[in-house]
Amino acid sequence: MGVALQVPFQFLLVCDRKGGILANIPRVLRRLVICAPVVVAISLLQIAPTSAASPYPVGAERPAKLARAYEFAHSARAAGKKPSKHVHKKPKLPVNAERAQLAFEAMQKTYYIQGSGLYSGEPFSFLWPFSQALAATVSMANIPSVKSSFAHEIQARLVGLRSYLDLSNSGAPEGSFTSTLAAFDGTVAPPEGPGGTKYYDDNEWVGIELMRMYKLTHNAAVLSNAETIMTFVMAGWQTAGPQGQQIACPGGVPFSNAAENRERNAVTDGPAAELGVQLYRATGNVQYLQFAEMAYVWVRTCLTQPNGLYADHIYPNGAIDPTEWSYNQGTMIGAGTLLFQATGNSAYLFQARQTAKAAIAYFTAERLGSEIPFFSSVYFRNMLYLDAVTHDPPGLKLVQGYVNYAWEHLRLSNDVFVAGSPATAQLLVQAAIVQDYALLSSTPSTYF
Repeated sequence: MGVALQVPFQFLLVCDRKGGILANIPRVLRRLVICAPVVVAISLLQIAPTSAASPYPVGAERPAKLARAYEFAHSARAAGKKPSKHVHKKPKLPVNAERAQLAFEAMQKTYYIQGSGLYSGEPFSFLWPFSQALAATVSMANIPSVKSSFAHEIQARLVGLRSYLDLSNSGAPEGSFTSTLAAFDGTVAPPEGPGGTKYYDDNEWVGIELMRMYKLTHNAAVLSNAETIMTFVMAGWQTAGPQGQQIACPGGVPFSNAAENRERNAVTDGPAAELGVQLYRATGNVQYLQFAEMAYVWVRTCLTQPNGLYADHIYPNGAIDPTEWSYNQGTMIGAGTLLFQATGNSAYLFQARQTAKAAIAYFTAERLGSEIPFFSSVYFRNMLYLDAVTHDPPGLKLVQGYVNYAWEHLRLSNDVFVAGSPATAQLLVQAAIVQDYALLSSTPSTYF
């Protein structure tokens, strides 16, 4: 099912769990979340008073000002300026680190279920938002000024992550899945939850964070879990359809292991390449590097658009969804940079820089503001990582302006951030903002 939103000019938007605007969708949408034009829709829509329950956390207030998306492009000049209405008696930290800490604390207070290792949802969050809370925690643990206090948070995320681990797709009818390899379900696995479909991209987001965590802790079990995810991803590579049917542009990793899934995506192959390089660096297993190169080349071969950006996905008949999301560009920028570092092949770095150039031209402040903050946080991380290698940092000013805008216009009185239309608080939104501030407070060498 979709969520129908009435927007200016009488367009009817139907939004999927990734915040995308969809039309003529032949399949049931999965893991629906709020459709998320972050600020463009907020500034244009007139949200009428309603008697329904408020989407804001109890005790919070609405943002004081609703502004247009382009304004965040001018927010970089406000770096270091702290709103006078917030007085926090804490040890002095650099501004970005302090705001990262405040946003993280608000995330834990608002969404974390004490004693469970999990975050609230239905009743627990999907793996996708959890993966970003995990990413936020690991990013905080890499900030030099606060990292010493995050060892217990890292362990708590591992406890929660285990609740999603499913060894055989238990709780689902036999034959519903194309893969029953051990991996993490999209919902909490039995007995605490229903388990079910495993999403390749969500597992990859988890794997990337596990490898960052491994760099911090050198915990062999963490590395083993990342390798388990990679085994699941590599086994999902599709060269043919069911019963050996021919498919357009053979190769690529599907969106999920649900038997009815037929699309292969940029978001399942770009992150797979990044995880493959991370594992190669940690283990020396060349198979991981080879798969990373194969996944990266497949996206460039099958999903590159005339403007140099990457489309979202391809169907077996060759039809392509041409939607260009910032996070897909980001993961391919990061994958190219990581492959350059792993192989020394300068072609990968050249391609990453060309993608970055095209992305900067296309993703204006308005376009970034119309996406959910998760998308832009992935884009920002990878852009900053490329900048660290090329020493040509267009991304730093962009990221700083974005988070300054969010701090001024999308933050509630309790430091919870909102996004979407209508503006709503979500774990996914909060975790993305935490990551943005944390990445600005740490070195890019900790990003992967």
